[in-house]
Amino acid sequence: MSDPTSSDPTASTETPIAAPGATVVPFPEPAQPSTPTPAPQLGKPPRVLAIANQKGGVGKTTTAINLGTALAAIGAHVLIIDLDPQGNASTGLGIDRRSRQRSTYDVLIGDIPLREAIQATAVPQLHICPATIDLSGFELEIAHEKDRAFRLRKALSGLNTGSEGPAFTYVLVDCPPSLNLVTINAMAAADFILVPLQCEFFALEGLSQLLKTVEQVKSTLNPELAIHGIVLTMYDARNNLAGQVVADVRSFMGEKVYQTIIPRNVRVSEAPSYGKPVLLYDLKCVGSQAYLRLASEIIQRERRLRAA
Repeated sequence: MSDPTSSDPTASTETPIAAPGATVVPFPEPAQPSTPTPAPQLGKPPRVLAIANQKGGVGKTTTAINLGTALAAIGAHVLIIDLDPQGNASTGLGIDRRSRQRSTYDVLIGDIPLREAIQATAVPQLHICPATIDLSGFELEIAHEKDRAFRLRKALSGLNTGSEGPAFTYVLVDCPPSLNLVTINAMAAADFILVPLQCEFFALEGLSQLLKTVEQVKSTLNPELAIHGIVLTMYDARNNLAGQVVADVRSFMGEKVYQTIIPRNVRVSEAPSYGKPVLLYDLKCVGSQAYLRLASEIIQRERRLRAA
């Protein structure tokens, strides 16, 4: 592993990244999961997972970027939809702000179809619909529209039906840290909610509020909505409180909590500043390996859900 204090920490031979100026990186080939990823099919809608938690700083964007990358590494075709006006998921995947001429804002207000806003990333089989600060005005602009909660669902409805661009297996929606109209759009369009939960004292308090919102959306906008799983993030084994939070969440939510826990890891924190997922920044670090395990666990859970 390269010295993170060196002038070019991305130059390590252990880090499978592109040379400077390259647009596509050599992609790692991790061990395949015991259950293979289903290939995307034209005409078959993708599985839509909204990554949501109204608390900030719990790892939503980090999870969207690195889970998307891990799913792509395993063989899925993944689209990340950045619904946070800060656009951190877009930045973390190397999408320069000057290149975001078309964004999720344009899609949600109905100016362009979703396909026109999608951009390829440096990760094979991973695309993104980027966000800009314009998205912060979305709620005010359409507050009186009858279909205001269904704009994203409408945009996604024909995603895999045309011949333009790839068909997607998964759509990961990176939600903002609030329960506003943008987040409601994500929940109304999603098949499932994936909840990142930081291993801290107030974790369960925030989770309770989110679960109430999910139930409200389920009863009024999306009857099929359910929690896919809860991923515990930023776990520090040196902190006794973190272990107690893990035990409490597992006791409260049972099998909804993924077995995989994402540890607190400096390489995960460093990677976005280089516009790379941690799997491309340092494949061998514990954070990268955790996200690969999470992707495999999600695919296996998907198989069980589809077979039920």
